[in-house]
Amino acid sequence: MRTKLVIPTILLIAAFVLSSCSASVQLGQTQPRTLNVTGNSQVILTPDIAYVSIGVHSEAETAKAAVAANNSASQAVIEAIKGQGVDAKDIQTTNFSVYQQQKFSPTGEDLGLFFMADNTVYVTMRDISKIGDILDASINAGANTVYGITFDVQDKEAAMVMGRDQAMADAKAQADQLASAAGVTLGDVQNISYYSSPPSPIYYDTKAAGVGGGASVPVSPGQLTMPVSVNVTYGIK
Repeated sequence: MRTKLVIPTILLIAAFVLSSCSASVQLGQTQPRTLNVTGNSQVILTPDIAYVSIGVHSEAETAKAAVAANNSASQAVIEAIKGQGVDAKDIQTTNFSVYQQQKFSPTGEDLGLFFMADNTVYVTMRDISKIGDILDASINAGANTVYGITFDVQDKEAAMVMGRDQAMADAKAQADQLASAAGVTLGDVQNISYYSSPPSPIYYDTKAAGVGGGASVPVSPGQLTMPVSVNVTYGIK
């Protein structure tokens, strides 16, 4: 009986020793050494297309009256936009809503519940030289909310490729300098992540521009500056 118990005991001890050796090897492994940098560049673009949201806000004591007034004014605005050469396919309704809201006089007097109707269209303007004329025509036709003018470039891929090349070159220059300063040798690229920011909209206040007063809408597209960033991880040795 004693002889039969010796063999399993020896096997258990051997298994424990092998397991301990394996654990020691895993614990002794070193993580790869890396250097992480962020390269930046700026792409300068001249806009050739613009987008804007144009809307009509109407108020009345009944929902029927609010909707009727809004429909009439909205149709007039759309026709005015088309009259400036904007194609029908470039005019898209993005919001139509009817709701009740408490209304107060300038002195704070409660005027009761009124029905509000809103209709907003999103307009693509392919001839940006006519932006001011389109906004003027819309406002004169009854639009009282204009916001979110965004300028863009229809085909910017070539410029973005150049921007990414410049950002990668910036990252490599930083990595070379840091590796030299640290006394290490730069290895292969381990990981790359890329980010670019879209153009920011311009928020246009119709009241500040004197809606209904015949004032011309001053809008200048200028130039678009789009930042490009790449995060690059290099191996070092």
